[in-house]
Amino acid sequence: MVYLCAALVAFICTAPFLWMASTAFKPPREVLTWPPIILPKNPTLNNFVVLFRDSLFTTFLQNSLVTAFGSTAISITIAVLGAYSLTRYTYRGRNQMATFVLLGYMFPPIVLIIPFFVWFYNMGLTDNYLGLVLAYVAVGLPFAVWLLWAFFQSIPLELEEAAWIDGATRARAIWHVIVPLAIPGVIATSIFTFIVAWNDYLFSLVLMSTDPHKTLTVGLADLLERPTLDWGVIMAAGVLITIPALIFFVITQNYLIKGWGAGAVKG
Repeated sequence: MVYLCAALVAFICTAPFLWMASTAFKPPREVLTWPPIILPKNPTLNNFVVLFRDSLFTTFLQNSLVTAFGSTAISITIAVLGAYSLTRYTYRGRNQMATFVLLGYMFPPIVLIIPFFVWFYNMGLTDNYLGLVLAYVAVGLPFAVWLLWAFFQSIPLELEEAAWIDGATRARAIWHVIVPLAIPGVIATSIFTFIVAWNDYLFSLVLMSTDPHKTLTVGLADLLERPTLDWGVIMAAGVLITIPALIFFVITQNYLIKGWGAGAVKG
């Protein structure tokens, strides 16, 4: 019964994605036929051809990759150093800072978007990759620091002290001792920050105003505003948007589970 329930839940969760993939390969006549056809009788790649031909999909994909990977790299670098500081240094307010680090993550993006836009507009960072990357860092960094802080607490200080005795500097000990031991947590945090940036719609919609700078979520949303909706093309776009995040998750899923499991235990 447990496996049956698990299979049922898995089917319910994956059914929309399976339907999206099936529709992406259907010709227009099969997309709107009734009763609906589950599997395409005449599979075609025309929807993907139309997507690349009639939209700036390649540009949107490049923009999403640049902003997602850029914000992930910056967030992880700062989060590793911040978590290390919270677990290895003793200074006034350290415990309070660790406790309230999640306050920044508690504000919904819709509340932050107007101050962000005003601030970035005054600095000339609207319609700019750097502005969007900084917005993603601001949103994802608090949770990243909190997750790595909880994970670093499980790494014994004695391992780092042994590296110091052998002549390693603090920076070298972090890179060669702490980071390798924290790889599951680092990868779990990387997946989180990457998906936050990859799936974002609001910040990209407000901060990016021209088509050459839009990300996938905003650029392809324009397909829904056309006079005639081509659901086959829209589903083809959905498939291509899902694939990078899916591949990233499948490759690193073991590290994700280990990282979340270890990060959930404090002390």
